[in-house]
Amino acid sequence: MNASSSDLAPAADRGRIVLLTTSHRVAPGLLSWPAWQALRSADAVLCADGAHPQLPYLREAGTVVREASPTAQELVDACAGGRTVVVVATGEGEPALTDGLARLAGSGRVAMPELELLPASYDLPGARLLDLVQVMDRIRAECPWSSRQTHEGLAKYGIEEAYELVEAIETGDREELREELGDVLLQVVFHSRIAEEHPQAPFSVDDVAGGIVAKLVHRHPHVFGDEKAETPEDVKEHWLRTKAEEKQRTSVTDGVPVGQPGLALAAKLASRARTAGLDVPLPHGEDIGYELLALAVRAEAAGIDPETALRAATRVYREAIRQTEAARAGSPERTRAAEERASD
Repeated sequence: MNASSSDLAPAADRGRIVLLTTSHRVAPGLLSWPAWQALRSADAVLCADGAHPQLPYLREAGTVVREASPTAQELVDACAGGRTVVVVATGEGEPALTDGLARLAGSGRVAMPELELLPASYDLPGARLLDLVQVMDRIRAECPWSSRQTHEGLAKYGIEEAYELVEAIETGDREELREELGDVLLQVVFHSRIAEEHPQAPFSVDDVAGGIVAKLVHRHPHVFGDEKAETPEDVKEHWLRTKAEEKQRTSVTDGVPVGQPGLALAAKLASRARTAGLDVPLPHGEDIGYELLALAVRAEAAGIDPETALRAATRVYREAIRQTEAARAGSPERTRAAEERASD
């Protein structure tokens, strides 16, 4: 009769294997307390990658790390006599080693040590943004197309991606929304990477992020300061006041981009005037543009975004066009006309 793995060695003598995983998105050396405890108490610490970013910090802390790539059986043997071996995992997570340990455990012929997966550092929210910055940096350096792009050359893509994001929001497609948000984010990171190369006024994505963080904190004194805001109107009042202090503008129209769609521009100007308490008579003229202006101002006063309203109406119109096309394609007259063209 074959002995089971539980009969091969007392539990206390089988030892312990600790697979230590770390995140490359956290500064090397910033490990959890359980990880440091495991490292300090281990009988051996192994790492297959001699260039692992954690190794200099482990050695500086007095931890002896041996560069080695043991097989599963060699690792089990190293734990004999109750020894603890910590394996500092490489970026791939040691799949060959863990698969080998799983096969040994499943064989029933080996007295397996205690196995523990110990995450030594964790990703914080937003950590994958670091991956995006690194990928963009490499693409900028190595891609023949990306390495030649400029702010001016990419401008049209920013407009396109913004409109595609709006369309994804309007259709309610969650998968599409996630993808389009990524495309918009790419534009920010791409422009920030290009900006690093400016000879007179360079800035990086960290400068961009730092600027918006400072702006958000300053414009939300009810969140980060002592002011109070009970309603959305209170929040808007704080926002406009702090924005005016920052920009020191001479007109409420300053900062309104005139390159945006006409209805949105009209609504934005009307909102600025109304918020400032300015009673500005609408200009009159024979052109239909003045009628559209009046409609946009009326919509804004009613709390309706005219651009969004028009887009919703045009989607209905587009569907009506398609239905008419489908009906026409299936009509007898349409069929006969197609047959006559084919016979000519």
